[in-house]
Amino acid sequence: MQRRDFLHAGTAAALASAAGLSLAQTGAWPGKPVRIVVPFTPGGTTDMVARLVGTELSKQLGQSVIVENKPGAGTVIGVDYVAKQPADGYTLVCVANSFTANKTLVKSLPYDTVRDLKPVALMGLSEHVLATHPASGIKTLADLKQAALAKPDALTYASFGNGTSAHLSGALLCQMLGVDMVHVPYKGQGPALTDLLGGQVTVMFGNWSEFRGHIESGKLTAIGMATAKRSRFAPQVPTLAEQGVALESNSWQGLLAPAATPEAVVQRLNAEVNKALASPNVVEVFAKSGVVAQPGSAAQFSGFVNSEIGKYAEIIRRANITMG
Repeated sequence: MQRRDFLHAGTAAALASAAGLSLAQTGAWPGKPVRIVVPFTPGGTTDMVARLVGTELSKQLGQSVIVENKPGAGTVIGVDYVAKQPADGYTLVCVANSFTANKTLVKSLPYDTVRDLKPVALMGLSEHVLATHPASGIKTLADLKQAALAKPDALTYASFGNGTSAHLSGALLCQMLGVDMVHVPYKGQGPALTDLLGGQVTVMFGNWSEFRGHIESGKLTAIGMATAKRSRFAPQVPTLAEQGVALESNSWQGLLAPAATPEAVVQRLNAEVNKALASPNVVEVFAKSGVVAQPGSAAQFSGFVNSEIGKYAEIIRRANITMG
């Protein structure tokens, strides 16, 4: 950079500062690395989607995109961290279903779900399969119900954490089957899946993308897909609806920013995410993983978030789930 250009850039930054504007608001965004916080442990689908899309964003933006895992408290720790960061477009959070469920489920959230965070872009959606360890002897929903009725509170269901889709779907399944099972929450799908593979828990709703290899190798038994009709990714697996329980469950992943993030930055990020979702690498990995890309506008994602808040509020009420 020549001296006059350097001075011009410095003058522009100084003027922007004097006017109370951030570099993001002056059109210079991104001028440094962008962070994406994942409020789960590494190894799950949300982590995979964040890293995959983040890699493409780095190429497109010409800046490093760093993914950080901040798990705990049913994703509240990671989300709260981002909600309190400067609203300059440099710190984002990749959330899943639990973000919308927590609005109803957690009575003392340290942030306001609607007011403190701004939807940027929906990225992917993964269908859920209900699976068990072969040693359980359970192959169908009828088997699961019979086992649970025979030994009340002896069976367990794992989840990615309190308030996650796996938790709420498990609770709803118990209600629909008329049985009691003990919920065992983990700090992400990775550790929960490890214990399911070890037979430490009975059943679990999980992303087909993460369960597929274990089911195909016989290490896990697929009880049923939690989809309205047979999945194109697993047409050989019957749905739960075919077995008498019309329960649908999935995991979605989307990016949020602190609420005061400039709209121009949000729109730029949304456009770049949509571009990343169409990149050959993302298309290939999503297809292999059973993740369906969800391109769209920030406004559409905002509407989706609101509808998910309503959906989970109803599930929580019907299943009488309470948390602090």
